[in-house]
Amino acid sequence: MTSDERPSEKIHYICQTYVETKAGRNGQTGLKIAKQFEYSTASEAQNRAEREALSENCSGADAYMVTEDPASGEVGVPSFLVRLGNVPEFDDF
Repeated sequence: MTSDERPSEKIHYICQTYVETKAGRNGQTGLKIAKQFEYSTASEAQNRAEREALSENCSGADAYMVTEDPASGEVGVPSFLVRLGNVPEFDDF
């Protein structure tokens, strides 16, 4: 396969929401992923994150994009479009 025949990177636009978990033995609450939606544009993912972050049972929401190499299936580091409310540190992502 030549480089011209190689499929190009695929971009995924994701909205991901979080809810708080109950306090454990250490007394600290945590976050877990509640919902994940994929969109075809960055603005759709960002708009959904903004709507979700306003809902009563949502602690926070991220909208981000990642690139995927279709040949290897490897996914790159997320590039955040917006982070709203209580969201995990990037290292926890």
